[in-house]
Amino acid sequence: MNKFTGILSMLIFLSTLSFAQPPGGRPSGGDGNGRPGAKSSESATFDMETRLPKGNSKISGFVIDSAVTIAVEYATVSILDGNTGKVLDGTTADENGKFEFNKVGAGTYALKITFIGYQDKVVDKFKVVKGSDLDLGVIKLSVSARMLDEVTVTGLKNIIEEKVDRLVYNAENDVTSKGGDGADVLRKVPMLSVDLEGNVSLRGSSNIKVLINNKPSTIVASSVADALKMIPADLIKTVEVITSPSAKYDAEGTSGIINIITKRSSIQGYNLSLNTGVGLRGSNLGLNGNLRVGKFGFSLGGYGRAFYNKAGTSLNQTTFNPLGNSITKQTGDAKDFGMFGRYNLGVDYEINKDEYVTGSVSFGQRNFSRDQLLTTDLFRGSDLYSSQQRNVDSKNLSNNVDVNLDYVKIFKPSQEWSISSQFSQNNLTNDFNADIFASDGILLRQQKNINGNVNREITLQTDYTAPIKKNQMFEVGVKGIMREVNSDYRYLNGINGNFEADAFNPSGILDYNQNITSGYVSYTYSTPKKLSIKVGTRYEYTTIDAMDRAIALNLPSYGNLVPSINISQMFKNGTTIKVAYNNRIQRPGLQQLNPNFNAANPQDINVGNPNLKPEISNNVELSISKAIKRSYVNLSFFGRQTNNSILKLSMPSDTLFGALVTTYDNIGKQQTTGMNFFGNLFITPKWSINGGVDMYYQYLEGQVQSTDGLVLTNNDGIVVSGRLMSQLKLENGWSLQAFAGMRGNEVMLLGSQTGMRFYSVGFLKDFGKKASLGLGIDNIFGGMVIRSNTSSDLFQQESVNNIYNQNIKVNFSYKLGNMKFVEKKRTKSVNNTDVKAGGDNSQSM
Repeated sequence: MNKFTGILSMLIFLSTLSFAQPPGGRPSGGDGNGRPGAKSSESATFDMETRLPKGNSKISGFVIDSAVTIAVEYATVSILDGNTGKVLDGTTADENGKFEFNKVGAGTYALKITFIGYQDKVVDKFKVVKGSDLDLGVIKLSVSARMLDEVTVTGLKNIIEEKVDRLVYNAENDVTSKGGDGADVLRKVPMLSVDLEGNVSLRGSSNIKVLINNKPSTIVASSVADALKMIPADLIKTVEVITSPSAKYDAEGTSGIINIITKRSSIQGYNLSLNTGVGLRGSNLGLNGNLRVGKFGFSLGGYGRAFYNKAGTSLNQTTFNPLGNSITKQTGDAKDFGMFGRYNLGVDYEINKDEYVTGSVSFGQRNFSRDQLLTTDLFRGSDLYSSQQRNVDSKNLSNNVDVNLDYVKIFKPSQEWSISSQFSQNNLTNDFNADIFASDGILLRQQKNINGNVNREITLQTDYTAPIKKNQMFEVGVKGIMREVNSDYRYLNGINGNFEADAFNPSGILDYNQNITSGYVSYTYSTPKKLSIKVGTRYEYTTIDAMDRAIALNLPSYGNLVPSINISQMFKNGTTIKVAYNNRIQRPGLQQLNPNFNAANPQDINVGNPNLKPEISNNVELSISKAIKRSYVNLSFFGRQTNNSILKLSMPSDTLFGALVTTYDNIGKQQTTGMNFFGNLFITPKWSINGGVDMYYQYLEGQVQSTDGLVLTNNDGIVVSGRLMSQLKLENGWSLQAFAGMRGNEVMLLGSQTGMRFYSVGFLKDFGKKASLGLGIDNIFGGMVIRSNTSSDLFQQESVNNIYNQNIKVNFSYKLGNMKFVEKKRTKSVNNTDVKAGGDNSQSM
């Protein structure tokens, strides 16, 4: 613990040296909220000789969209001299569209409001009387005619933006990810790391919650990696990273929340778009359409992706147990084929200007198969014990449906009430068929594992938000989640197609029912000097009723009180400092609970544990950001301690010679301290470079099996990762983007895993406003090699995974329709952020 707190203290001290503030001054760019000023159509220029007269009055108001009556976030508001028209001062509207000028002297003034995509709005002359405040009420902006006519924007939008409570990665500007999947996009997001299987971690922890369009999905609850493979990169608009969630979010996700926002056009009229690509390792096809007539809006879309690849593996394993010491030497060659898709139908209806309902149905599917030939030589001491080949055909299939229905009532700007509901179900199949041959090619026996799973959720919630005076906000809500997880599994052995039950691996059924009731309150207070304090607390009560093989599991109910606090101070020179603390929990996911004995590779077996309990963590964060015109930098430090941590527990099998069995248990704790640095530099309006470095120290402690039973052990190390991207817009519709990233060696309780490198280059040619053609190149000079080494008193294991992921792809898109852009309504929706994705990723990058 001394090492943990010492490093955190050192990092915080370094931050004060790195971001010592210069005196005074206002930057020529930026929105005053720590973000660059790319969102406003123009930046106010302040005449140092012409200042706003000082007094004791206040001018305030709200900026909203005239068509859909929602706030226009971060619009630029300039106050002008009513007689000369000179700019006296400026500010930006907050996320609720609210703006205000304080300490204003008596006089005659005017306002000018600008925001990209909207027509400039001028509020004519008005008078301020000494000692009296002036509320200008609601000011409506109209959509710019230039946007309606699809004027091409030649500058570059920031790929990375920092908002008050989150970091936003604008994936739609990333041309190198076209034809890929969600994992390809998330690899480029600051603070995130993604391994080759698509398992995601945030600041060294895979205990995160992933949302899709602010909503949960059972495909994510079952496996984050599977969910990312279902989402084509072309569908992703932005990725939001929330490292310190407020009380309104579920308490799940020890290291934070990732929210993937997909492209959902809202238009008056219709449009139809086609996106397709063909590559050496993968192809994709997408079709998306939208229609809006009057108060009704409809959307229908489908995106599919297929990949075909090969992989090579090797395993060197030694076990020490009463059955005798064994040495396993194994090699494997695999051919992978996958088809993934996601399809959606959405409708919204505007009851009136202050009430609306939205509904959607989303379908997803994942069909992944692997044909693998495993050659295994098993030694007892130095003598060859057996030699055989195992031809394994694995099927990992899933299909899911999410149905949402939401109602929102707006009383006035920032005051609204919502009711949200969701039904979500994911059906999974994880089967394999194996033919086992002797070294001379004779078929010895056959084996089947049949495992069907169902993950079903019903969620209801209601939220109410209301302003208090003009500088405070109150939020309250309640929520209920009814979750059901089932797993039906059995093993069969046979020869020549005649199968019977496996006596060593009996069949079973897991019925796991979990109900969560929660409520929260949150309060935000802001001062005229741009100090914001947001405090809240959330209480969640969880009950579990579970049976494994018809035997009741006595899992106790538990309650969690989860406090959170976020403090943000914005300075006139464009610097923002934020401090945050929160308490989080992490419930186990389906793959960690599933007691199915997965022996597709009988030398390396995995089995879940339905008796797992949730993890508890405490998180602190300090971040400093600086906006310099359109460029910015951010430096953050964080510390996290997780108790009752779910870790892998491996031991030699007591029934199968030479085999290693891995399960999960609440056997440890984790302490992580680190820093993230990233920045975005605009060299010219059309050329940007952005990148960052993530570095953290991790200490793991837990119980492991040894010759003396369970013993306490630990491991620690420093992990460094980084990424660099450059985007260049050229003449005649050409653009170029290059990306490179690396992940350092990963720390595991009983060993380590090597890092990896990846890179891509993309070219894009726009043909007018309707069509584009692109070329992407990934890891062209070779694939990736990942090595894992683990050891204890009972075993030693070295595994190597070779991924041949070189790829060249051609992408084409075409658009039809009369597009008239209308900003989409905000919707309140269900956010189940309370389940650990689980699977084979507890220590992944």
